[in-house]
Amino acid sequence: MFLHPDWPAPGNIRAVSSLRLPPGGQPGVGSAGFGGFNLAQHVGDDSAVVEDNRRQLLAACDGLRDIAWLKQVHSTRVIEVGAMAWQETEADAAVTQRPGVACAIMTADCLPVLLCSVDGDWVGAAHAGWRGLCEGVLANTVTAFSGAPGQLMAWIGPGISQPHFEVGAEVREAFLNRFAGLSASEMSRYFLPSPHRDGHFLADLSGLAGAQLRALGLTWVGASDYCTFRDDKMLYSFRRDHRCGRQASLIYIKD
Repeated sequence: MFLHPDWPAPGNIRAVSSLRLPPGGQPGVGSAGFGGFNLAQHVGDDSAVVEDNRRQLLAACDGLRDIAWLKQVHSTRVIEVGAMAWQETEADAAVTQRPGVACAIMTADCLPVLLCSVDGDWVGAAHAGWRGLCEGVLANTVTAFSGAPGQLMAWIGPGISQPHFEVGAEVREAFLNRFAGLSASEMSRYFLPSPHRDGHFLADLSGLAGAQLRALGLTWVGASDYCTFRDDKMLYSFRRDHRCGRQASLIYIKD
């Protein structure tokens, strides 16, 4: 099963976010603690099961030949997936013009952000946890596209929502000091005082990402209403479960 962005993307663009159920809708099989459609090899699941899940994902996507998996490290590095054979590398965003190859992001609370050009010639995906988001991974991804930001659109996939994402004052200060595109007063709505602990805040990652993308000049920005923490039957959440799998968000040009 997939979530599909509700956005005005060109007809040759395909974008999906996976759920904890595999494409056939039957409960997944995985080692203890990873039952479901886990797509990550780095979380302690059975590697053969993960590879089988990845094969199922590939087969379920129309016009897709390969998936460019990243080794995500909460950086701001963006790579271009070119014509050469793909090998997993350390980066937190990717862009491509190559048909039939998906840019993919794995998440379990962080934001997956999918982007494409309005002419359907480029696609990209970014992994935006709070560190990468604060340091500029989305701005770097937009810059990696050929063409003006006004020729791009973006969809922010399911991540942890504001009521469930409590952070310390140091996270808020990091955004106030380094996050581009918003003033301190504009940012206040995205960091509400926590009702649970003094000196802590509820952070709205999706709101921050959307505001920055609009400030960068994208022609359209939208977001999923799903929350990884709240929607436990559908999505993995590291903050909720600690030991868990990862869902994936993919975007590609149909081959």
